[in-house]
Amino acid sequence: MHTSVNRVEAHTDVSNIAEQRALEGAGFTREGLVRGAQWRAGAYRDGYLYAIVRGDIAADRVAKQT
Repeated sequence: MHTSVNRVEAHTDVSNIAEQRALEGAGFTREGLVRGAQWRAGAYRDGYLYAIVRGDIAADRVAKQT
């Protein structure tokens, strides 16, 4: 690790399936629905909150070694 960052968050629109797949492929975990989180195209839209924490990366490395 080259940084002291412990957590990175990402937010995506509930209808953006491609971005959700990309985040999950990169190791992010969907943590929940954020209702009315963003204003777009004249309306409030729901989104999903994704995050990855330092421990997730370490656990993934261990799993790949076994």
